[in-house]
Amino acid sequence: MNLEASDSYGQPLPGRFDRLAALLNALGTLWIVALMLLINTDVVGRDVFDAPVRGATELVSLSIVGIVFLQLADTLARGRMTRADVLLDRLKHTRPALAAWLQALYHLVGALLMAVILWAAWEPLVESIRIREYVGAIGDFTAPVWPVRAIMLVGICATLIVFVLLAWMDVRRALHFQEQGQ
Repeated sequence: MNLEASDSYGQPLPGRFDRLAALLNALGTLWIVALMLLINTDVVGRDVFDAPVRGATELVSLSIVGIVFLQLADTLARGRMTRADVLLDRLKHTRPALAAWLQALYHLVGALLMAVILWAAWEPLVESIRIREYVGAIGDFTAPVWPVRAIMLVGICATLIVFVLLAWMDVRRALHFQEQGQ
């Protein structure tokens, strides 16, 4: 870890967790490609053969949620989450230790938020499995909902871990800057 870096984004995460986040992101990207193929097949089937792909709408709506959560951890690790940096950018130059402490606080609050979302998403997953929840219409097309809910939990867990690792890196950087009197 580069303690002199202006922030923890883009730095290798401890335990090479950045590789896992990148893998989840790549899976989300492959899923997008599969969706593009599905949508194009549906459009061609609908227009040319008057035979749309059954369940295309349901699969797309389920997929969007799964894709977002698969790519969330890598988005965070690379510093691509939306946030206002006006104050932090100024502090990074004038008071780098304070900027690192504020980023650590931001990351800890993010981890707390992910923990709350994880807690809130667990019961719907269990219930979805228990009642065999599905989308679609029986006799036409049905797809279970629980795999997407499980993927959401994987993405939430990965994002929570990235938030904690970034906070830890920020604290180390803040302490380093304080030792140097910055």
